[in-house]
Amino acid sequence: QVQLQESGGGLVQAGASLRLSCTASGRTFSSYNMGWFRQAPGKEREFVAAISTSGLNTYYGDSVKARVTISRDNAKNTVYLQMNSLKPEDTAVYYCAADTVPYGSARRLKNPADFGSWGQGTQVTVSS
Repeated sequence: QVQLQESGGGLVQAGASLRLSCTASGRTFSSYNMGWFRQAPGKEREFVAAISTSGLNTYYGDSVKARVTISRDNAKNTVYLQMNSLKPEDTAVYYCAADTVPYGSARRLKNPADFGSWGQGTQVTVSS
């Protein structure tokens, strides 16, 4: 079981940028596709982005694809989410997650049930 720890959240003004980080431990990080989700109060957990084991393939949710970039550094066991032009509606708890199986297809990763390990989340609040 992989352990995940997010960091980098905070309170920012609309239009600002943030970079979230998620550091993994416990198993071979580079063998697993990774993803980011977010959950706002009273709403379902929403897919933000996913990245393949190599980092060459990335996938984004429709609501954020023009403003976020997912990347990973396998040497540091870390996955990142760069968020630009933040809006108040981006306010949520952001979670990173690891695929349920090693070397799976990252293309299929769109739902929370596709992921087997989760971090505790980091709060992002965007003020208007």
